[in-house]
Amino acid sequence: MTNSSEVHMRRLPKFMLATAALFVAATAANAAPPDLRTPAPVIHLADNLDEADDLGWCIDTIGRGLSDRLHAHSCKPRGGDVQFRFAETTGQIVSVAFKEKCMANLHPEDPAEPLGLVDCDASASAQRFIYDPGSMTIRPSEDQTRCLSVGADSRSAGPFMARNLRFSECSDAHMRFQQWIVRQ
Repeated sequence: MTNSSEVHMRRLPKFMLATAALFVAATAANAAPPDLRTPAPVIHLADNLDEADDLGWCIDTIGRGLSDRLHAHSCKPRGGDVQFRFAETTGQIVSVAFKEKCMANLHPEDPAEPLGLVDCDASASAQRFIYDPGSMTIRPSEDQTRCLSVGADSRSAGPFMARNLRFSECSDAHMRFQQWIVRQ
């Protein structure tokens, strides 16, 4: 006769498999693409996360107009300072609104404000990035273990929303915070 602990041990793998399947399904159900209205070119997060108006999350200059600092911001329907393009030949992320300005990984060790908007220089290693369409990640060319990620917490930014934008260890951040779509 089988004792009750043997029965439980046989059921445990099935229970764990069912629990894992539910977790994966719940995670996938929470992932929702934005209702992107920003004209191309634009680089935006694949997941809408908690953006209240389903606008999605774009790379953006902090504040109104030209700024040398970047964060993630609600994608604006009219575009403007949330429009960036990926220059495949140089690996640069180039501002559409501000001519000859590119994203740079200026302060990799400063989690508060690591990214800046500077004069484009194709020879500057801080301005070279790799976009992998398969994993949908953007990585600095000098350290491919790090991925461009938005912060876990959002905040109000006038009628829109904002999040921190930084490079974090790809393995540390949840994929939904680091998967980007590049629309040229």
